[in-house]
Amino acid sequence: MDLRQLRTFQAVAEFGSLSKASDRLHLAEPALSRQIKLLEHDLKTQLFVRDGRGMVLTDGGRLLLKRIGGLVRQIEQVKDDLVSLSGTPSGSVALGIVPTAACVLAGRLAHRVAVELPNVSLRLVESYGGHLVDWMHRGEIDMAIIYGQHSGVHLVQEVLATDELMIVGPAGSRIAKRSGGKLAWLAGERLVLPSKSHGLRQLLERTARRRRLRLNVVIEADSFRSLVDIVERGVGYSVLPPSAIVREQAQLRLDAAPLSDPRVVRNLVLARSTDCHPSIAMEAVAALIRLEVAGVAADGLWNCAKTRQKSAFSANRAQSGI
Repeated sequence: MDLRQLRTFQAVAEFGSLSKASDRLHLAEPALSRQIKLLEHDLKTQLFVRDGRGMVLTDGGRLLLKRIGGLVRQIEQVKDDLVSLSGTPSGSVALGIVPTAACVLAGRLAHRVAVELPNVSLRLVESYGGHLVDWMHRGEIDMAIIYGQHSGVHLVQEVLATDELMIVGPAGSRIAKRSGGKLAWLAGERLVLPSKSHGLRQLLERTARRRRLRLNVVIEADSFRSLVDIVERGVGYSVLPPSAIVREQAQLRLDAAPLSDPRVVRNLVLARSTDCHPSIAMEAVAALIRLEVAGVAADGLWNCAKTRQKSAFSANRAQSGI
């Protein structure tokens, strides 16, 4: 069992097809098939069965896939770090990012990495926090920018900035004048929010319960862009960070006002699994993330964290949301 065989196995398992895995790895199908057979012979276990849909994992294949994800990534990072000792960070970094942060940070960060870290391959994965946390623990991504709320999910994390939430409505709704920034006013309106599994919704529900309020959620939308579109069409109001609606406000497509009574704030954190030792390339990307977050804060969209830990990520917990 060698690293090349394990990479081949992962690719075939991911795509469920030798031909698609061949395209990804730039290897001929017969060579991939031979590596899979050698791996099965070494493990004395059948890993795939063929059916009309392609290559399907057996129980043994699923067990192997679950166990090797982080291991293969760690081996690759060791190789990257040895190359990076020459002075230039090298290797690949898979960074997860929640949608409301991605809309203002992803492009800026990708450009800076391309310019300043030419030997680093950055893969951006945009999804909701719960998915990103799961993928970090499984070794599918290296680190993630999520919102932290100190739940039971143990991660190594560093607070980057704070994000104040706003009441958001369609253009011309005069939210500031009508609501006064009060959650009590918002609770009496039709709301468009993420589903209950997401951190933003959970935070609002907890805040409402403390005020003995009940939120009138008429539409649930787990797609950030869908949520914004629904609000823009006048279906209801929502609660979002100001960084998420900069373009819409500039184009006078949405109206917004701070949720000030009570003030609701979330921490934006850079997190990784406790099982993941940060590579040199990861540390280099993390340094650029801090610089770009400071740039976003300078634009007035986030408040930068006032304290910094000496290490790249300080041990803590995290829960994430939209």
